[in-house]
Amino acid sequence: MTGRLTIALDAMGGDHAPGAVLRGANLALRRHPNVNYLVYGRSEDVEPLLRKLKRLRRAVEFVHTDEVVGSDVKPSVALRTGRKSSMRLAIEAVKGNLAKAVVSSGNTGALMAMAKLALRTLPGVDRPAIASFFPTQRGESVMLDLGANVICDSDNLVQFSVMGTAFARSVLGLPAPSFGLLNVGTEEMKGNEALQEAAAILRTTNLAGQFHGFVEGDDIAKGTVDVVVTDGFTGNVALKTAEGTVKLYTEFLRATFRHSLLASLGYLLAKPAMRKLRARVDPRRYNGAVFLGLNGIAVKSHGGSDALGFAHAIGLAVDLARHGFIETMREDFVSLAAARDGTAPRVAAS
Repeated sequence: MTGRLTIALDAMGGDHAPGAVLRGANLALRRHPNVNYLVYGRSEDVEPLLRKLKRLRRAVEFVHTDEVVGSDVKPSVALRTGRKSSMRLAIEAVKGNLAKAVVSSGNTGALMAMAKLALRTLPGVDRPAIASFFPTQRGESVMLDLGANVICDSDNLVQFSVMGTAFARSVLGLPAPSFGLLNVGTEEMKGNEALQEAAAILRTTNLAGQFHGFVEGDDIAKGTVDVVVTDGFTGNVALKTAEGTVKLYTEFLRATFRHSLLASLGYLLAKPAMRKLRARVDPRRYNGAVFLGLNGIAVKSHGGSDALGFAHAIGLAVDLARHGFIETMREDFVSLAAARDGTAPRVAAS
């Protein structure tokens, strides 16, 4: 996809809205100057900021709404009462083809419920999944599901594999990404019935990728595979564990360098290297989780994200739209259905 692209923004979602949203959009224009924004929010909060961000103002079409979905609102309540909210209107812009993607830092449950209702799922998808990418020893990898589906059967895991490989091809530029099922061991006899059945299907169904088999928890950071597939319960635990570990080691490093004068001098010598390390593991670089399986692009930015993090979430949405992610995923599900029905020959991944 070339030319100008329109992204819908929920200006009122997140802990630091609308400031982080608008400043993030302004930062994103540096990398994506051919992007326009449809911004939804309260005029009294948004307009003063837009007047200060003159470059952004030229790229924005602003739509006022008084309604906002709170961070603690239940999804069912948001569906009933938030039809004119900034979140819902931004999603509806994608449904109406006014925008190619929606980005919000708002309530995750409400965003998923609204997006699923408005955009629907693609043919062949039973449940949407949440995916994001992580730094590894080999570069970056994709992981899903990160919390949308606590209990999954074998068909869900197979569908997640299709979604994840399509995501990796679009975002990471991998023509045939490797993927594996997260398990308690790599041996073929390990795992519950759903994992065993999913592995059996994936071994005989050729997707646009390379099925590695089972992977373990330590394989996530190693980058053993490009796409790690698991249920939402395990994926969310793994995600929060990784985030907690990064914070733990950050505090350990700070305490170590503050321990003595000699350690502080050591920090001064190591400062350039530490700056590179900080940039490599900065969670803002990996901000932006995607609701995969929907008939439209919906990106969830972290609720506490600052402007830089939100800019990266916008960048993710732009990359997915530019690379025809929805069309790619739709084609992959058609191929999966044909292969499982035995109506089409297996085609080697390209």
